[in-house]
Amino acid sequence: MTQVIPAPVSVTPDRHGGGFELSRDTVISTGRGARGVGEYLAGVLRPSTGYRLPVVTDHRGGGGITLSLGYVPPSLGNEGYELTVTRHGVALKARTSAGLFSGVQTLRQLLPAKVESRTRQRGPWTVQAGRIVDYPRFAYRGAMLDVARHFFSPTEVKTYIDQLAMYKINHLHLHLADDQGWRIEIEGWPRLTEYGGSTEVGGGPGGYYTQAQFRDLVAYAAARHITIVPEIDLPGHTNAALASYAELNCDGVAPPLYTGIEVGFSSLCIDKDTTYDFLQDVISQLARLTPGPYLHIGGDEAHSTTDEDFVKFFDRVFPIVEATGKRAVGWHEFLKATPPTSGVAQFWGTTTSNDLVVDGAAAGNKILMSPANKAYLDMKYDANTPLGLSWAGFTEVDDAYDWNPGAYVENVPESAVLGVEAPLWSETLENIDNIEFMAFPRLPAIAELAWSPWSTHDWQSFRSRLAEQGPRWEAMGVDFYRSPQIPW
Repeated sequence: MTQVIPAPVSVTPDRHGGGFELSRDTVISTGRGARGVGEYLAGVLRPSTGYRLPVVTDHRGGGGITLSLGYVPPSLGNEGYELTVTRHGVALKARTSAGLFSGVQTLRQLLPAKVESRTRQRGPWTVQAGRIVDYPRFAYRGAMLDVARHFFSPTEVKTYIDQLAMYKINHLHLHLADDQGWRIEIEGWPRLTEYGGSTEVGGGPGGYYTQAQFRDLVAYAAARHITIVPEIDLPGHTNAALASYAELNCDGVAPPLYTGIEVGFSSLCIDKDTTYDFLQDVISQLARLTPGPYLHIGGDEAHSTTDEDFVKFFDRVFPIVEATGKRAVGWHEFLKATPPTSGVAQFWGTTTSNDLVVDGAAAGNKILMSPANKAYLDMKYDANTPLGLSWAGFTEVDDAYDWNPGAYVENVPESAVLGVEAPLWSETLENIDNIEFMAFPRLPAIAELAWSPWSTHDWQSFRSRLAEQGPRWEAMGVDFYRSPQIPW
């Protein structure tokens, strides 16, 4: 039971040993409100085991897997769970379905790696006896995928969502627009996608999501207890929008489409009312498409905007976001504009000190930790990595693991930290294999920092547990990087 990533709060193996073995007769019994998680678990286990694993309500025969909602200690919160395994069965209990879902991710890691195969395999399918009590350190455990620099299909995004769910990630931040492409349909502004979405870095065909496709992604993620956080980066990183609509430019002239990777040259026109009419439509439609509490409005690298104009711009944009009922999230530079205290600042710096972030935390803004030299999954592993960039340095697995999100930025207390997010920028990534190669094995490192108590933090333990994930990823067809730091 000690092989799980993220490391659980408490693991107590049964002193008598043994365990529970899945069989053709195993039933998944779900109490009230637990059926959806039961069906998800059955969907994971049926292809590899070949067993029927019927999902039933309140099965009284015993000897199966029981998922139930009910009382658990308050310390477990809404995402914690208790998992008990005996030779007679598996009992998983939580306060909410999100807690049960977290427990299911643990249960699947207690089974042999080949359980992840989509084709039938030979057993036995044994779960070691014992007890796990577990709950998350941080409420927000995120990953970000840049679909603007290169476009990824809904199928590719869903694959990544499934992989994130395995490691108890509960937010997926989608970077939907940038200089190189606009990827989400906005009613009333068709050229954003027809023209602004027609290319990508390197000049490829680009693409975009219809609102129906985006709703489907939101629902797919929600079924896996993942909240989509949409981002439209403002006021910079906006060339795709500026190229689509001349009236968004101060001089009324649309620039050409852009397929490079340099940043900081574009800006919406701060003084035009048209800009805010446009943003009213974009922000209100994104808010309707995503039931989650957050809406990301960027704010980084606005090098073509003076500080005075930056503040003037966000003074008009913050109320638009607030009117939708969403909490504004921005890269930490947006703190220059003094967002409302409900606003969340995403720290992406490469140092452990930042006065803007310290002042924001002191004012009441929550901080989301994504230091680029630790959490950016697009940084090269080393000089020979064929994909990725290296402006924040090389990031091997130990670099991604060896930092404490609750004490990383000086004078920002853990109480001010909302959570941790691992961004994956796509300047050099073109398909799901590229995504997997950069995310694995570093994503599980960030996931453990976000979920597990700091008291469990141990590099030697982690590298050994990570090695055991390799056969699991092979069974799933994940194209991961075989870091020389890990004893695969």
